[in-house]
Amino acid sequence: MKTIKGPGIFLAQFAGDDAPFNSFEAICRWAAGLGYKGVQIPTWDARLFDLKRASESKDYCDEIAGVAGAHGLAITELSTHLQGQLVAVHPAYDLAFDGFAAPEVRGDPAARQAWGSDQVKRALTASRHLGLKAHATFSGALAWPYVYPWPQRPAGLVEAAFDELARRWRPILDHAEEMGVDVAYEIHPGEDLHDGVSYEMFLERVGGHARANLLYDPSHFVLQQLDYLAYIDIYHERIRAFHAKDAEFNPTGRQGVYGGFQSWANRAGRFRSLGDGQVDFGAVFSKLTQYGFDGWAVLEWECAIKHPEDGAREGAPFIEAHLIRVTERAFDDFAGSGVDEATNRRMLGL
Repeated sequence: MKTIKGPGIFLAQFAGDDAPFNSFEAICRWAAGLGYKGVQIPTWDARLFDLKRASESKDYCDEIAGVAGAHGLAITELSTHLQGQLVAVHPAYDLAFDGFAAPEVRGDPAARQAWGSDQVKRALTASRHLGLKAHATFSGALAWPYVYPWPQRPAGLVEAAFDELARRWRPILDHAEEMGVDVAYEIHPGEDLHDGVSYEMFLERVGGHARANLLYDPSHFVLQQLDYLAYIDIYHERIRAFHAKDAEFNPTGRQGVYGGFQSWANRAGRFRSLGDGQVDFGAVFSKLTQYGFDGWAVLEWECAIKHPEDGAREGAPFIEAHLIRVTERAFDDFAGSGVDEATNRRMLGL
């Protein structure tokens, strides 16, 4: 068993144009002041990070790490959630996702895909420069529009989608192997990798690739009504990153999992600040610790009700309180009889 690192904070939901959220140095000072010990960096946000430069210059990465370190912070992971999404986009979502891409590739799906793939590769290279072991991202989606279809899906549609998804990701995973960095897919509705079964379908098609791993976020499983504790039992050997995010699911006679096209505040399932939802974080931290996860517990704040700065302020002590310092000895060592092998054999009548 190992002790989980933390608390960390994902900066994506907090970055903005106003101080202290508009530069890496300022946001690090803010996060450290709240008690965080690590920051997960969204690589698409130029206010905080220059991905191209980071992929080409270890000196720049050392500077970034130095800025964080000056405030007592480590960099937990880099994130390419937005760019990873662009590795696979169904045409139905072309306009919606074009905004994630650089202006020069918008309106050109093939160029956008190539750009997204290159961005993830650059982030993996930058991760190596920073000495990181895991990288957070999304898988993208080709089959998602057909997740609950009417009329029914034609035979072979899903298989063809996953074959293509694997084909697009295989070179990226091979680059991850070269860099010595795990790709940690956040299992998330809207992605083709949205639960355990879909992850297994993908993993089979990439030949069980050692770098095709998982970012664990229990909130998405609450909203899907999936057993988020059993998930750890099944997939703990592949979990390389952890978002601590809360959620609640309160179905009514009018709506359930699909939410009735309502706003986040009015859905049966909605994200909440840590401690305000239904996730049993005591059990989550216990299981992850039991299985030897020694990565970071990173707050991802997304709440339909609470102000983000209050969620961030409350998140650090919440995570801190759930970190488990692992024991170095068994609780009943005091009752050990100290017998030797010969005595054991005599006790067994051997």
